[in-house]
Amino acid sequence: MGNTDSKLKFRKAVIQLTTKTQPVEATDDAFWDQFWADTATTVQDTFALVPAAEIRAVREESPSNLATLCYKAVEKLVQAAESGCPSEREKQVVLNCTRILTRILPYIFEDQDWRGFFWSTVPGAGRAGMDEMDDDDEGARPLAESLLLAIADLLFCPDFTVQSHRRGGPESVEDMQSLDSCEYIWEAGVGFAQSPPLNYIHDLNRTELLRLLLTCFSEAMYLPPSPDGNILNPWVTFFCSTENRHALPLFTSLINVVCAYDPVGYGIPYNHLLFSDYREQLVEQAVQILIVTLEHEGNQPHRAPSPSSMDEQDSAGPDNLFVNYLSRIHREEDYDFVLKGLARLLTNPLTQTYLPNSTKKIQFHQELLVLFWKLCDFNKKFLFFVLKSSDVLDVLVPILYYLNDARADQSRVGLMHIGVFILLLLSGERNFGVRLNKPFSLHVPMDIPVFTGTHADLLIVVFHKIITSGHQRLQPLYDCLLTIVVNVSPYLKSLSMVAANKLLHLLEAFSTNWFLFSAAQNHHLVFFLLEAFNNIIQYQFDGNCNLVYAIIRKRSVFHQLANLPTDPASIQKALQRKKKSPDAISRTNSLETVSMEGSRPAVPAEPGTLKASLVAMPGIDKLTEKSQVSEDGTMVAVPQTETQRSPEHSGLAGASDTESNSGRDTEDVFYTEAEMARRRLSSASSAATYWNPTPDWVLSWKSKLPLQTIMRLLQVLVPQVEKICIDKGLTDESEILKFLQHGTLVGLLPVPHPILIRKYQANAGTAMWFRTYMWGVVYLRNVDPPIWYDTDVRLFEIQRM
Repeated sequence: MGNTDSKLKFRKAVIQLTTKTQPVEATDDAFWDQFWADTATTVQDTFALVPAAEIRAVREESPSNLATLCYKAVEKLVQAAESGCPSEREKQVVLNCTRILTRILPYIFEDQDWRGFFWSTVPGAGRAGMDEMDDDDEGARPLAESLLLAIADLLFCPDFTVQSHRRGGPESVEDMQSLDSCEYIWEAGVGFAQSPPLNYIHDLNRTELLRLLLTCFSEAMYLPPSPDGNILNPWVTFFCSTENRHALPLFTSLINVVCAYDPVGYGIPYNHLLFSDYREQLVEQAVQILIVTLEHEGNQPHRAPSPSSMDEQDSAGPDNLFVNYLSRIHREEDYDFVLKGLARLLTNPLTQTYLPNSTKKIQFHQELLVLFWKLCDFNKKFLFFVLKSSDVLDVLVPILYYLNDARADQSRVGLMHIGVFILLLLSGERNFGVRLNKPFSLHVPMDIPVFTGTHADLLIVVFHKIITSGHQRLQPLYDCLLTIVVNVSPYLKSLSMVAANKLLHLLEAFSTNWFLFSAAQNHHLVFFLLEAFNNIIQYQFDGNCNLVYAIIRKRSVFHQLANLPTDPASIQKALQRKKKSPDAISRTNSLETVSMEGSRPAVPAEPGTLKASLVAMPGIDKLTEKSQVSEDGTMVAVPQTETQRSPEHSGLAGASDTESNSGRDTEDVFYTEAEMARRRLSSASSAATYWNPTPDWVLSWKSKLPLQTIMRLLQVLVPQVEKICIDKGLTDESEILKFLQHGTLVGLLPVPHPILIRKYQANAGTAMWFRTYMWGVVYLRNVDPPIWYDTDVRLFEIQRM
């Protein structure tokens, strides 16, 4: 009964607040206490009992009451942080204030006139919770800073969010001001050895406070995407600055809680159905806090912080301590702990058991991928550690699984991008290509053809599946997918027949006349594939008889490319054919075999699924910079102009023509996807006027097609293979493969070209893309309670499928 009673009281207080036209004095404690003192409502109750329309009504009609409510709730949190909330009643007040602020903040952020409210000081209030006589500069703290510091203190509050260490009797309260929070880190792992006992009440309280913290940081959602990717979030800037004395223990607690989490627990089937896992909610909030705080790009200028919190001399802005700590993790055992933890969680949805639904499947893999990305981006030594052993494959396989699974679902296009970006980043390092040669023997339920081979074969087969049976909106990713294949190609020791055939099927599809002529960029895909074939032939010929055989069988494709027609009549004829068959890539010709056991086909999104829009990605030439691998294996950056001026060099000629001349420069990057789609449609409808392939244009790149190596190979091997077949009456592939395996082309091929690697490079466009993607994920994943639902977010659009 008590609970219903307190809900009624709480609802009455809300109604009073919305109907009062006169300001209620801040000193009227009897009125304000109704909101937090006597109620025992859950966060879901708070959301149900405080409707959006009423919050907006108070904001418009009696703004001073909304301001006082926020101020009083923050004041209560500050007082609790100072006293250490010794009584149960004080703990309940903290939770109630936390829930109310979580409910109200998004409505403060959505109104431009209110956005500065938390950064103003409350006149005559001193530092919340102190008397008016206190006139030093502490007294002038903006409300936002008081709130953030109180949350940080409360996250290390003994008997509320951490285990108490006190020696005395039950009366002795630990002094919150002198408490060393480094002794209270939540979980063992990076830089901390003791694992405190699990306490689900502490986990629940931490989760509530982190949810409020995430809501504070979410002001970023209410600002439109800006081409100037360096807008710092003042909430994150302050919270991750030296003003927060708990920054280090909190960062450590968050990363350890995430990386130590094991959703399968003791491995009892169905255990997740028997009891609720409070740790999972905490881990989800923790990983979301990590990805939104690890924001600033090291190479970008900072915005000056709020003047109240900084000394004059530090006007350049404080460095984000979370980024700082992340970049300074350096012990091998810490790297091992983090990598194994992330790999365990990423692999969790792939685990197959004989009992359906018997193991818990986590849902926060997108946040984990962003966290892995930030680790590699901010801590280069971690990236090298990942690539040093075949542990990198424990991250690769789940990424390929997600890419394959999401390829038909337009609501998961962001997941496709982050997976491909991580592989692009890894592929810039030689070790990644070398690791891919490890045989693939796992039983992962993917709907791809069964094959026997290496992780490189898996990667190629999945990429082929994405290109030939993914949805149309993945086309901008084709460049990235093929760049990854080119980057790893010089190191692939032996491709399986399945993978070799897939690569040749792609070349066949991309080199049809109508595809080559129908868009300004399409020929780049052919250049990438030819470059990959050249790398394998020149550097890994010995083990790759399957690929050589596939090239010989499909030799007509290469002859067609060499003899590509360039006269106006042929160009027009090819384009006419396109109108009859608009499908981008032939899905036939690639004979599909049996899929892997236990796999389900990739399916489109359910109607009604919500998705967040993304800003458009920069083109591949903006995403990467070229490096040449020198004799000793080191990489030397290739100056842009030089590559464009050297068409005579076969390796670089191929590269030079994958430069973008589409004009898709930075101005294009900041349109939303919807806007991009509209522009594409309008340009498609008037395509005749926009895109007109001329003979000169075709000749300009046809002359640079890097076909010399392959033509020489065909010239030497085709007669030999034909002779063997005639002499021995062979129709059996294995004999021909045996001959190719022992053959050699030493001295017969052109001089090997230098290996060219396209390494990922960060820029304003990618920084903005990550911000919109990350906040879109956070928005859509927080549905219980629906913190931001139906508020006026501006960073992205929420669309129904």
